[in-house]
Amino acid sequence: MISKNDHLRKGYELYVRRLDRLGRSLKHIIDLVLSLNEQGVIIKGLTDGVDTSTINGRLFLNLMASLAEYERELIRERTNAGLQSARARGRTGGRLKGFTNETISKLLIMRSVYKDTTKTPEEIYKPLGLTRATFYRYAKILDSHTNEEI
Repeated sequence: MISKNDHLRKGYELYVRRLDRLGRSLKHIIDLVLSLNEQGVIIKGLTDGVDTSTINGRLFLNLMASLAEYERELIRERTNAGLQSARARGRTGGRLKGFTNETISKLLIMRSVYKDTTKTPEEIYKPLGLTRATFYRYAKILDSHTNEEI
């Protein structure tokens, strides 16, 4: 692959077997070829017939650049449509929230007294320094997980 550190000067010709060997993605290839073209480097593809020194080669290159931009826009639209669809179904993206060590220790303490019917919720959550909402959120976690999972 060609990087910006390579020393290609105006008038040099860069021969490649196929244009797709210049980079990892179509966008990267187009950006690289346009950059080299601005520096005056001629690119010739041996199997695909690209030659940026001719008008037909530059036309082909511009068509490829337009198709690459079109492809990026399609991907962006599909991604946004998928995100909107997921949000409409109540799904949110992002990383799942993990538990801190403090949360895990409180869950373990709460698990030992949670099923005790003689204690009120206040008697459980106040000594642990939890709010009522946090207590019920933790209770929901305890109800949905087995003892081994916490």
